[in-house]
Amino acid sequence: MDFTISMLETGMRYEGFLLVRSADQREGKTGGKYLDMNLTDKTGEVNCKLWDGTVPPPPQGSVVKVRGLVQEYNGRKQLRIEKMRLAVDSDGVDLSLLVPCAPEAPDAYRARIEYTIECFQSEDLKKVVREMLRLAGDNLEWFPAAQRLHHAERTGLLHHTCSMLNTAEHIIQAYPFLHGDLLRAGVILHDLSKITEMKSDELGNVTDYTREGLLIGHLVMGVAKLHEAAKNVGVTGEIVVLLEHMIISHHGIPEYGSPKPPMFPEAEVLNWIDTLDARMNEMEGIMARVPAGAFSEKIWSLDRRLYHPHYGDDAE
Repeated sequence: MDFTISMLETGMRYEGFLLVRSADQREGKTGGKYLDMNLTDKTGEVNCKLWDGTVPPPPQGSVVKVRGLVQEYNGRKQLRIEKMRLAVDSDGVDLSLLVPCAPEAPDAYRARIEYTIECFQSEDLKKVVREMLRLAGDNLEWFPAAQRLHHAERTGLLHHTCSMLNTAEHIIQAYPFLHGDLLRAGVILHDLSKITEMKSDELGNVTDYTREGLLIGHLVMGVAKLHEAAKNVGVTGEIVVLLEHMIISHHGIPEYGSPKPPMFPEAEVLNWIDTLDARMNEMEGIMARVPAGAFSEKIWSLDRRLYHPHYGDDAE
């Protein structure tokens, strides 16, 4: 039986092929060198240690065959690698088993977004949103939504966007006073500049943040790109300012990166559904790895452990 990362338990021995998310050579307290790596398959990611300073770190995005023992460190599973080598063509590795991917194809997500735009009542909104998508380019087909957390998968940015659009439709029905097309436009545009914030290969593997990503960030870059797009298509006026505000405020508070809080209803809703979708995606992945009736390890992004309920099955 081939074990996936989601099936790993402390004390288990593991041997198999994994994708290199990151790999660095580090120095321990006693001066000895070791490899610190994060390896992944489509079900999750595990931190790995190889206590051999003579082994160079494998390239990010490469596939390695590893053998070792699953341990626990600071409440998190860790793989202590005893043997490792790069995969070769004759291994016949199926990359689809190693690369986390969105559940639908890029074309399906793009069709959903295009249908949404086509239904806009405002021609100005149509022009600006379509121009922003044009400026985003073909990378949108495979770009992830994050390096580590929610929707950190191939085509994750489109997955995140369409999931938020689904939620937005329910909220628009619940609160009819909202300007529905403005909210839909904000959803489509809010994270597009992640494409220039992060460095990712076509497998959706983010290796680092770009210089602009570290110095400026996708919120401010998004506002600048929107200004460019609106100018390109000749759209001016309040609608542009509203969209810019939605982009720059969608993280909600300064501690999360927004220099301005949401200051009108559609911006407030955008912040909440962005947070909700990110957390539900992360929790869905955790529930898939944790057996019913058990607690997860501490999730650092949520600052708590999660419990997987039995949901009505017989349990004490």
